[in-house]
Amino acid sequence: MMENLGKLLLRISVAGLMLPHGIHKLMHGIGGVKYMLGQSGMPQFLAYGVYLGEIVAPLLMILGLYTRVSGLLIAFTMFVATAAAHAHEIFSFTKYGGLVVELNALYLFAALAVALIGPGKFRLGNQRGFWKE
Repeated sequence: MMENLGKLLLRISVAGLMLPHGIHKLMHGIGGVKYMLGQSGMPQFLAYGVYLGEIVAPLLMILGLYTRVSGLLIAFTMFVATAAAHAHEIFSFTKYGGLVVELNALYLFAALAVALIGPGKFRLGNQRGFWKE
């Protein structure tokens, strides 16, 4: 029971904190994302993937539907975001000693952890298939 509560807490934490970023982009447009991608030499059409990685995937993860795929989508989104916005400072430190990209890394690795451990028992539905629990 405690293990399943931990999985639920991790899912809600990662997805619940990611979702407002996607909502903000939905309300204010993704021009900033397109600009960052263009500056880093990445194709601008990847900006629309932000909606998958910051809105669709977090909603599914919170519900416990396609949780492993959602975790991979969020992790990929964070990888691209880090590469686009912080490639030059991946190993840089803040004045307080933390990595500049530590929040990005936390989202990325927590989303990967969710993808690896699965949704737990507290989820909507009982789907099987992609990586059985």
